[in-house]
Amino acid sequence: MTSPNGHGGSPSHGVENYWWYVARSDLLRTALSEYGAHARLALDIGSADGPSAGWILGAAERVASLDIDPRGLGTTGVCGSAMELPFPDDTFDVVSAFDVIEHCEPESIALREVHRVLRPGGHFLMAVPAYQWAWSDHDVANGHHRRYTRKRAAAAVTAAGFTVDRTTHAFAAVFPFFVAERLVRRVRGDRTEAQDIAEIPSVPPVLNTVLRHLCRLDERILRRRDLPFGSSVFVAAHKPT
Repeated sequence: MTSPNGHGGSPSHGVENYWWYVARSDLLRTALSEYGAHARLALDIGSADGPSAGWILGAAERVASLDIDPRGLGTTGVCGSAMELPFPDDTFDVVSAFDVIEHCEPESIALREVHRVLRPGGHFLMAVPAYQWAWSDHDVANGHHRRYTRKRAAAAVTAAGFTVDRTTHAFAAVFPFFVAERLVRRVRGDRTEAQDIAEIPSVPPVLNTVLRHLCRLDERILRRRDLPFGSSVFVAAHKPT
């Protein structure tokens, strides 16, 4: 099953040791887990991306999983779209969508759906890619519609009826590598189309380890404060009571 823009699911369930997925799981847990703590029932949208969202299983008593691609869901997940969530109003204490909303067009429909299924006082946890200037063939291959600034992400969430609790960048320590990689893509003039499951760039094992260790610097800072730049934006918000 693929989305209307031709993109299927995440390749993460096939490359669980890839530095970005491992680091993102740790960064998300560090930055956002307090907002999901003690939840009775959570919904994780995009659950085929297990390596990045697995920590939610320890933050809530029960977790429902949903993804447009059934390949990474296992036997208990629900195959469905973020644009039309198959759940009643006011069902969940927490809803997470990590690198999902950028795939939705228009984003307002997906965010209103999240708002609808959240109970009053419940929290929405979101991660999206940063900076429209960084748009490349990688975004096209992955079926993205847009990239975000913190202000842009907060405005979209607020427009859907949420109150924003935290916005921060992530992957600041490796940001120079990200900028260099995007410049190389631009100079080469790389072109591609949306893919069912996009390929992950090959990274030598030593570099994979180095990048993962660098991201631990982000973790230390995120425990105390927000990061002003980085290749991802994280948002925590709640539905007013």
